[in-house]
Amino acid sequence: MDGWDGETMRAVVRVCEGATPEEAFDTTSAGAWSAFDTGVRNLDDRPWLWTRPPGEPVRPAPTLLDRLRGRAGSRPAPPASPPPPPPAVALCHRDGRVREAALDAVRTAPELRPLLVVRCADWAAPVRGKARKLLAELPGDALVPLAGPILLLARRDRGDFARALLEDALREGPAAGVLTLTAAPDRATYRLAYRIAVDRGLLTPMELAATAASSGDVTLQDLCAEAAVAAVKPDSAVGPSPAAVLDRLLAARSPRVRSAGVTALRRAGRHGDAERFLADRSALVRACARYVLRQDGVDPLPLCRALCTEPAAYPGAAAGLGECGDRAADAGTLWALVKHPLPAVRLHAIGGLRALDVVVRERLTPLLDDPSPAVVRAATRALLPEASGIPERLLRERSAPDRPRAVWVAADRLLRAAGRQRRPEPGYR
Repeated sequence: MDGWDGETMRAVVRVCEGATPEEAFDTTSAGAWSAFDTGVRNLDDRPWLWTRPPGEPVRPAPTLLDRLRGRAGSRPAPPASPPPPPPAVALCHRDGRVREAALDAVRTAPELRPLLVVRCADWAAPVRGKARKLLAELPGDALVPLAGPILLLARRDRGDFARALLEDALREGPAAGVLTLTAAPDRATYRLAYRIAVDRGLLTPMELAATAASSGDVTLQDLCAEAAVAAVKPDSAVGPSPAAVLDRLLAARSPRVRSAGVTALRRAGRHGDAERFLADRSALVRACARYVLRQDGVDPLPLCRALCTEPAAYPGAAAGLGECGDRAADAGTLWALVKHPLPAVRLHAIGGLRALDVVVRERLTPLLDDPSPAVVRAATRALLPEASGIPERLLRERSAPDRPRAVWVAADRLLRAAGRQRRPEPGYR
């Protein structure tokens, strides 16, 4: 429920009929509270909802035609003294005076505190001021469950007040509240919690390394990997060894995390361990490995050449050789690896040829028919600057619908790069 849609409307109607917010929508969702607030305001053209006694069935307001036909009496008219709307609805009322008065209900109804957060960013100054006063009176641990709505509302122009209160509470309050929020499903919430946990030193180096290695959030990867490296003390006898922390980073799936671990090898005095990362599948990690070795006075080029003698064991070594090799001396090795039976070796060999700037159009064009889609894509990227020199007939043949998808996509890309084919229409194939 994240907007004025049918689900929001049904939730608002149910609360108007007397249901609690917990019964009407998912109150654990920060977006649901914001949508509920928007939904109530959209009842402006449905005033009969505001004044209907709880439990009375919903009926549309009588139309002008009904009144002319004398049928208005068959429909319930709003009572002369309508009952006040439920507190949750009053907190979102279009009238600022009603919203301001309804804030007092939050003192005895903690379940409505998310709407108190919403009112802290209210456009009406009296409402906003009273809501902020009430929020500031809450103990710090009471703000932890409100982190989702607070950070969602912080995106608004007047949402910084509640965020500042939350950050102060997390920085000065019990560690348990911060650690609880690190497991929050909301990205903004767990990012803030991890930043504060790092600043406060609430996580061990191994916990930070494990989070960096397992998280799919690149911001969290960088934060925790850097913090894990900074927290490692080479001579400390307490906690996990620095080697264990670095090994956790080095084994991560993410290249960003592995690169942080490789760079940290220099600080740990383990320059030699960077050698195996010269053949990493990531260019970033390979560059970090070369840096670490050079800091120890070791030239990475002979090592890359040696790794290329075992391409099946070190497929990425071909790309590494192209990144630090010599055109005259190493181009032949890479062209030989282009014919290797393993697709991974062929893929990295093409990358090495591009890095050395020794791509030869006639020798690379046959790889457009390679059985590996990844190799076809790599060959296409290498041939794009030379697309105009590829015979058009060759590309037209490969753009036929009966060709493998990777092949006809490559042919179409090269035809467009050569200016021989217009960009396809949306939905093409």
